[in-house]
Amino acid sequence: MTGIVLAAAIALIELHGPSGQVVGINPAEISSVRSPIEDSGRWAEGAHCVIVMTNGRVNAVAEDCDTVMRKANDQK
Repeated sequence: MTGIVLAAAIALIELHGPSGQVVGINPAEISSVRSPIEDSGRWAEGAHCVIVMTNGRVNAVAEDCDTVMRKANDQK
């Protein structure tokens, strides 16, 4: 008996965390983006955009939100 294997490629966009680490984000799973509130103390220094994923997880990245949205839209 032979099985059929279907593979789906997920195209991630490459972003960077506040301390420079590479972060792969699936643009299809982005729920919203916003600028971090500067005086909240919640986000690491160097975070310029907060990405909320459809599963509720949050990623803070060094890129600004315009760059994140451009990369996400280019990948779709």
